[in-house]
Amino acid sequence: MAQRKQLRVGNQWLYADDAERLLRDAIRIRDQEEQRHRIEGHVQPWWKRYVFSTDHKWIGLQYGFTALCFLLFGFCLMILMRLQLGWPGHAFSLMKILGENRAPGGVLLPEAYNQLGAMHGTIMVFLAIVPLAVGAFGNYVVPLQIGAPDMAFPKLNMISYWCYLPGGLVMLSSFALKDGTANSGWTSYAPLSVIATKGQTFWLFGMVLLITSSLLGSVNFIVTIIQLRAKGMTFMRLPFFVWAQLVTGFLLLLAFPPLEAAAVLQLMDRVAGTSFFLPSGLVISGQQLHNAGGGNPLLWQHLFWFLAHPEVYVLILPAMGIVAEVIANNTRKPLWGYRSMVGSVIFIGFMSFVVWAHHMFLTGMGTLISAFFQTTTMIISVPSVIILTALFISLYGASIRFTTPMLFALAFLPMFGIGGLTGLPLGLVTADLHLHDTYYVIGHFHYVVAPGTIFAMFAGIYYWFPKATGRKLNDFWGRVHFWGSFLCINGVFMPMFAQGLAGVSRRLYDGGIQYAHAKAIAEQTNPFMSISAIGLLVFQVPFIFNFFANVLAAMRGKKNVDDNPWQATTIEWAATTSPPLGHGNFAVLPVVHRGPYEYNCPECTTTDFVPQHAEIAAVPPPGGGMLPEAAVAQREM
Repeated sequence: MAQRKQLRVGNQWLYADDAERLLRDAIRIRDQEEQRHRIEGHVQPWWKRYVFSTDHKWIGLQYGFTALCFLLFGFCLMILMRLQLGWPGHAFSLMKILGENRAPGGVLLPEAYNQLGAMHGTIMVFLAIVPLAVGAFGNYVVPLQIGAPDMAFPKLNMISYWCYLPGGLVMLSSFALKDGTANSGWTSYAPLSVIATKGQTFWLFGMVLLITSSLLGSVNFIVTIIQLRAKGMTFMRLPFFVWAQLVTGFLLLLAFPPLEAAAVLQLMDRVAGTSFFLPSGLVISGQQLHNAGGGNPLLWQHLFWFLAHPEVYVLILPAMGIVAEVIANNTRKPLWGYRSMVGSVIFIGFMSFVVWAHHMFLTGMGTLISAFFQTTTMIISVPSVIILTALFISLYGASIRFTTPMLFALAFLPMFGIGGLTGLPLGLVTADLHLHDTYYVIGHFHYVVAPGTIFAMFAGIYYWFPKATGRKLNDFWGRVHFWGSFLCINGVFMPMFAQGLAGVSRRLYDGGIQYAHAKAIAEQTNPFMSISAIGLLVFQVPFIFNFFANVLAAMRGKKNVDDNPWQATTIEWAATTSPPLGHGNFAVLPVVHRGPYEYNCPECTTTDFVPQHAEIAAVPPPGGGMLPEAAVAQREM
């Protein structure tokens, strides 16, 4: 019997006929890829390239632009509310855009104020910040940072966006209804939400679409990060931002289905005559509700908060990831305690599912169960403190570059610290009895989300804008945007702590001036807070101008930076062009040799950083761009 010849391929021995078969398969796959790129790059119609695109980068941009539009709209609703709170009962011409049935003569009605409050919260959380943090930054940056050619399921990725946008539009279309939009708060507590106006039905339909979008996206992120990492990209070499997105993906996957089920059940109560959340003997306007009976309003609260507390970490974990990337790059130091930060973010993800009922201390669920959730709430604050402390220690001894993204990242640290510390009393049953449903709660939550998470989002926009466009945003206008926003946003939310400690209830359309205990402090603080809110709106104008001016310049092909303007080590900067290539991202798939933050390391002989994919330290080519090592990195077949 004749012996079969063997060939050595890399570090493996193959029979010659097997090697020939693999070569034929490789050539076939290459030809298919080249044909696909020719079709997608030159023949594909514009609606398929730009509207129903399956490229993760374009989908990330779609998410980002849509979320920023929703963010601006939700912010404008807040301005209308602040006008009413600052000067209750006054007529404002601006209010007339709501129509005579909501603001007759420009005076906002109490029921219209409730509608603005419900939609402001819903838009900012579900339509703006989460899609921006996960859909935009996650979609655009994560595949580039792990060396993946695209998301694991590109078509699923496209479908997730096209569930998100219609979901938002369905919600906003309820403003055109005669009775207005949802008015039961962003929490939509039953049974009031079950008997509310038709706008609540639109809210529920929109919520089902939004949750479906998040579920599709979360599956995509988890599979992509686990399966499509570049060669050598071990879990402990992942950038911290990728770790944050991975844990966030699990939170979305596990926490959103209960709320989707709850939304469907409430929708059935409203349109099909069921009674999942309607208690027996419910009387409305003197008439007994016939389909009410056997339902439990507290069931809605449990299902809602089982999502909504992990949702807080869906907001904050990507923000922490962005801040970590910006701080490491601008301190030119490795992150202090990288492994402890990774362990903390995983522990946060686990613990976030056992703290939800601290929102329900006033429901009378019993001292034993209250003590359990009080304890878990105190425990979950520990990993957040570890991450924040690690970021503070990373600043020690650093030669900090005070770039615009670094300013926003630095502001995130004390702002999130204030939000976290003021949340501790709310986790204690005794303190929460007094502070629950007061402006103290509003101040705490907004310090986490507004000067906290949103500042981190701005840091990410300024940091990765050159990656997407090849242009830096103007630094002068960026600083104007930062300092104006920083001062005004504290002017809006800091007085809320004093109002809450004085016992001023939230959701009062006149800010509390009708109550003796609240009148004095409301009259002293509300006008100042409203003026600060108007100032905050004014200071977004430089950002909007800066953003669109540079987008238009980029569309004309005018680059003003090199491929790696921040001299970063992570491979989304060091191994790709800016803007990146089309489908595939990398001319040569990178091979990762080290961790993500090799700044001022022993290998840094000629520069103060070594990219993850560089085999040895090397001097970047003139004008920046890809290092020579990228050209010799082995292609993965």
